[in-house]
Amino acid sequence: MVVRLLVVPLLAGLVLLIGAPPTAAEAAPGCSGRPAKTIAFATGELRVYKSRTHACAVTVAKNPGKRRAMSVTLQPRGGRVVKDSGSFTQMAGPVTVNALNRCVRATGSVAGKSAATGWILC
Repeated sequence: MVVRLLVVPLLAGLVLLIGAPPTAAEAAPGCSGRPAKTIAFATGELRVYKSRTHACAVTVAKNPGKRRAMSVTLQPRGGRVVKDSGSFTQMAGPVTVNALNRCVRATGSVAGKSAATGWILC
């Protein structure tokens, strides 16, 4: 994570350092675990994270701001699809599934453009 510092001059030559808030691209995705796979597509990114027992996915818009149709799905092999879809400004998800000793596949879309992983984390 990138931390930006702002220098704010105060009276008597004192300086106050303030951490700037992260931009949309640097914002925490809402998934725990380590990044396992990122797939970029024309209008955004599909990000998959893996912890010891779970997998998590989010779809992040390349240009956040206006509302548009977005979705993210995550499915463990032999299990049900977990989906988050709707009209969002920045991100769809997070969706999480139990993935202990299981492959998963994920899909994500932003404004009609999409990406898919196939079976991963096997």
